[in-house]
Amino acid sequence: MSERLKGKVAFITGGASGIGEAAAFLFGEHGAKIIVADIDEDAALRTSNELNSSGIDSLGVQLDVTRDVDIKNAFSRTNEKYGPISILVNSAGLNPRLPSLENKSSEEIWDRIIDVNLKGTYLTCKNVVQQMEENGGGSIVNLSSIMGEVAYHSSMSNGFSAYNPSKGGVLLFTKNLAVDLAPKKIRVNCLNPGFAETPFTEALTSDTELVKKIIDLHPIGRLAQPKEIAYCALFLASDESSFVTGTSLLVDGGYTAQ
Repeated sequence: MSERLKGKVAFITGGASGIGEAAAFLFGEHGAKIIVADIDEDAALRTSNELNSSGIDSLGVQLDVTRDVDIKNAFSRTNEKYGPISILVNSAGLNPRLPSLENKSSEEIWDRIIDVNLKGTYLTCKNVVQQMEENGGGSIVNLSSIMGEVAYHSSMSNGFSAYNPSKGGVLLFTKNLAVDLAPKKIRVNCLNPGFAETPFTEALTSDTELVKKIIDLHPIGRLAQPKEIAYCALFLASDESSFVTGTSLLVDGGYTAQ
């Protein structure tokens, strides 16, 4: 087992599926103790059990990132079991095509996406700063998106989608927080992935015609695998990126280079 994250405690929101799950396993393989936090408690516990079975020390917790009290409770449980959080990965997120948003009004969809993607990132960061500072520093990795950099293609959405504004907000929030927290030795960066093959994108990738259009927008000629995004999160979380803060790392197969 690698020791790139030896002695680190990594709290991962949205950790039961997709990029968050990939990061949980990868970080664990590199020596970190892993907290799998997810709104789906059964999924969080299942993923945590799988990690423990593979020799990775892990705790599964239910977490709604839009609820400050939930975050405080989850962080308290983490502290009791492992000590202070040294790595926070904000991978929890929503997009307008998820089943949970079906039959909602456009305003309800807007509010829920902004709440989870942007407010949720703010709340977890706000609550983790004190213990990171007391522990001598830490690393926060926020998940933005290429859609925080550029607009959706017209075949995938319309100009009133909350997803792009939410992810653009995460990107600028990351930069502001990085500047504020640098004196406290807390680094804050964000990943801007392209389209990856995860449950998050199933509504797009299950449409054969649409997924071909999406693939064609990536010069590399395919979608990402979650672990490819997780490896970039590993770099930002580790001491290898000790002089990197306030950056947004594009992991998009060339999507935004065109």
